[in-house]
Amino acid sequence: MYAPRTTPWPLVALFTAGYLAPYLLPTTVGRLERGLDLTPTQAGGVGSLLLLSSATAGFLLASRVERTGARTLARLGLVLAAVGYGGAALTTSVPAVVAGAVVGGFGSGTATTVAATRIAAEKDPHRASTLGLLSVSALAGVVYLTVPHLPGHGLTLAAIALTALAVWPLTARLPGGTARTAAQAAVGSAEADGSGAGRLPYRRSGMVLAGAMLLWSLAQNALWGVSGRIGVGQAHLSEPAVGVVFAVALGAGLLGVLGAGALGSRLGRALPIGGGTVVIACCIALSASATGLGSFAFGEIAWNTFYPVVLSYLIGLAASLDARGRWAVLVGSASSLGTAAGPLTGSVLSAQAGFPVMGAVLAVGLLLVAVPMTGVALHAGGRALLPGAVRRRGGHPAAVVAATTGTPSGAVPEVGAPEQPVVEIALDGAAVPARVEYDTAAATQAPGGV
Repeated sequence: MYAPRTTPWPLVALFTAGYLAPYLLPTTVGRLERGLDLTPTQAGGVGSLLLLSSATAGFLLASRVERTGARTLARLGLVLAAVGYGGAALTTSVPAVVAGAVVGGFGSGTATTVAATRIAAEKDPHRASTLGLLSVSALAGVVYLTVPHLPGHGLTLAAIALTALAVWPLTARLPGGTARTAAQAAVGSAEADGSGAGRLPYRRSGMVLAGAMLLWSLAQNALWGVSGRIGVGQAHLSEPAVGVVFAVALGAGLLGVLGAGALGSRLGRALPIGGGTVVIACCIALSASATGLGSFAFGEIAWNTFYPVVLSYLIGLAASLDARGRWAVLVGSASSLGTAAGPLTGSVLSAQAGFPVMGAVLAVGLLLVAVPMTGVALHAGGRALLPGAVRRRGGHPAAVVAATTGTPSGAVPEVGAPEQPVVEIALDGAAVPARVEYDTAAATQAPGGV
């Protein structure tokens, strides 16, 4: 019998607080542009600084969560987010808003780093990240339905600050020091006998995934950062109408995430990541060339349906590369760098070439990036990708890795079942006496097998 799965609600809440700022990026940039009389490029630059600060936190803190303690770092991040975003929401001074956005971004990045590290250590990181995406999508949808009807440049910033304060009480359930899970203990024992040596596993695959995620996120957020301007300026919609489209799109994203959670590992990771990225590229090209409500709404809704699905599988893939969560944080930070460069890239491309050309460039870039991401999912996922894949790629050692990192047992084929019939061959001559010091060689069973 299997032990009942417990839902890591503190991690889900922390994930939500960290990811909310990128999800609210279009309305944040648009509000700064209109409320502070900034140019589109200047407003996009503020958004990029916010996200760059978030990425910096990930790179600096990736290896410090265990030593410092998840609870301590999470509370530090939430305080910085509340103070930074809250201060930026209460002032109209552009330098103060920029400073508050940078401080708040570092706080968001700290919260995201802790959440990513702890989620990677969960028995089912895909389920935990899926719940986090559901939570942040639902909350962002509520904000998009509310903010367009209220005046002021700092409403979205205030919403992020209030979310950080609301999540604070849940951090009491996070470990305060070095709390090691069973997966981390297995890694530690491997390091103790010299097999792990404390080095990052899957280095080449991790670096490829990090670089691809940087470009993947850049393309997503280049459009997301200017989607509000496309809706108002090119599709000729009002700001409340654009807000409704975004809210419906995020609601469709909830359905997409639910579908990804129900699907799980049945299709592996390569197909959802590669095929989903191709669909996203088509949606981006359509949304960027929209001239009316129909095409704009269809492009945004379809895009936001598939985006969190692919993202959840990418988070799970990064988590599977290292049970201690280091690749999850580093890949997430690389993604944040792309996210940070997105608003400014979208603003510059659209200003120089127009929205349709910008969309075409981003779509082509996504098609190219889909190739290495799919390759990593196929060859270095660290867990079983398709039923039977373990047996084709080496049998027992791969099954041990899959079981150690928490893959559902149905995805790992039974190692003991032979694939070819065994034929006995009679040999002439006397048998060599067996040495009593050694046992006979035999196939072993994966951990957790029956």
